Amino acid sequence: MPEAEGRRPRRIALDGPAAAGKTTVGRLLAQRLGMRWLDTGILYRAVTAAALEAGLAPEDEAALMGLLARRPLRVVPRSGSPLDLTVTLGGADMDRALRDPAIDANVSAVARHSALRTALLEPQRAVAREHPVIMLGRDIGTVVLPDADLKLYLDASAEARARRRLRERLARGEATAFAQVLAATVARDGKDSGRAVAPLSIAPTAVVVDTDRCDMAGVVAHLLALVARWPDALTTRGGRAACGLPLPR
Repeated sequence: MPEAEGRRPRRIALDGPAAAGKTTVGRLLAQRLGMRWLDTGILYRAVTAAALEAGLAPEDEAALMGLLARRPLRVVPRSGSPLDLTVTLGGADMDRALRDPAIDANVSAVARHSALRTALLEPQRAVAREHPVIMLGRDIGTVVLPDADLKLYLDASAEARARRRLRERLARGEATAFAQVLAATVARDGKDSGRAVAPLSIAPTAVVVDTDRCDMAGVVAHLLALVARWPDALTTRGGRAACGLPLPR
């Protein structure tokens, strides 16, 4: 059930590196608050999936822009889940295969194109205009919604994130090893932080939440406590509030 109504942020930016737990935490937080949620990574994953299906090179920005011109992208409610949002391309549901390892390997190349990122800004911002929303990504608080009411940045060590991703892949029956997943996580961090366009970075007014000490339920409880404090100095000016430790006064 949603938390009791009261004054609360209408637009929450939830940023952080790959496998920091944003998707699970964002969904659970949205359920508790009765807000819509959007993992903006699925926009880029959907374009990547469509490009691979069409035999387009992820590095070919002109070809990707042509794909979007032929198959316009829309953000729509996910079937059977009123708080969840997903994407369609040319009216086709792109939920399928979005967690395929081939997409993991190519999505950073797609996401670094400046024209593509610009084209995808409006569908994301339209959601924030139309609904109270928790928006997940890597540049929400810095680029997509720089005026978000509350900016949260989930952080965790590369090892903790690799263990999380390994559990997900083993649960799907994928044969992999921790060393392989850790190497891929570190490589992805380098790509996301080092790209020239909208790199992974922390907004100056974001609350940085280190999640290494907490499970997902603990992280959600921690974020709910931050939402309840909004708009105090910490939640509007930023700072650090590690999960598992008392919130700064």
